Amino acid sequence: MSAKRDYYEVLEVSKTASLADIKSAYRKLALKYHPDRNKEAGAEAKFKEINEAYQVLSDPKKRQTYDQFGHAAFDPSSGMGSGQGPFGGFSNASSNGPFSWSYRSSSSGANSGNFDFGDPFEIFEQFFGGGFAGRGQRRRPHYSLQIDFMEAVFGVEKIVEIDGKRQKIRVPAGANDGTRIRFDDFDISISVSNHPRFKRDGYDVFVDEKIPFSTATLGGQIEVTTLDGKLKLKVRPGTPSHSLIRLRGEGIKHLQSRGKGDLYVRLIVDIPQKLTREQRQAVETLADLNL
Repeated sequence: MSAKRDYYEVLEVSKTASLADIKSAYRKLALKYHPDRNKEAGAEAKFKEINEAYQVLSDPKKRQTYDQFGHAAFDPSSGMGSGQGPFGGFSNASSNGPFSWSYRSSSSGANSGNFDFGDPFEIFEQFFGGGFAGRGQRRRPHYSLQIDFMEAVFGVEKIVEIDGKRQKIRVPAGANDGTRIRFDDFDISISVSNHPRFKRDGYDVFVDEKIPFSTATLGGQIEVTTLDGKLKLKVRPGTPSHSLIRLRGEGIKHLQSRGKGDLYVRLIVDIPQKLTREQRQAVETLADLNL
């Protein structure tokens, strides 16, 4: 078996890296070393090495086996499983990488489609201005659709016109900026507008909530606006400004699995710009008490 670099080293991630970290690292490196962009000697070999590492580490079963047996798990000469490694049908990814994968729409017409978030193809389509196609194959039309933040959170149906035909596009709940939906004859990439209050990080949401100094000091109860409505929240006495409170399951619905992300409320002590006479006297009293 020829010597190979550790797959984690290839993608420049730790062995405890999450799937999201692995995908992010792959996107960055694959874009950097793609032969159509990088003409330096060795770029193509590096690109194939990155694809091979990604195909293993992005699959939980393959990753688990790799963590246990290393490269021997995929070496036909190692005797580990019918000359194909423990995965039966797995072949070395260095020849094609993820670009040999295909996605198929189940829609009959253009009403629904398969969606794919975090798709490794997506960054290349954005860079090269269209989908990849093999020699002799026609490029699939690729369009963008702008939706609001809340439409992405809860899902939405949009009527769009493509090539003179009205199409109903169903965007699933949990879609994010860059989510791609594939239909029979075209692809749609989703672009999501920012929200003035909510900030998204994956399926988690962050929101700032101002509270009075008195509430931060003495504690109390506040009402917070979440994605689904109002929610009462208890503030403990002595809460410092910019404290984070985690509300489990109050975030955004997962696209391809059950469950939801979390909502993080950042409590910011509100310092008034102008004080009334009574407020100033109260603050001066606190100052005298070194508070």
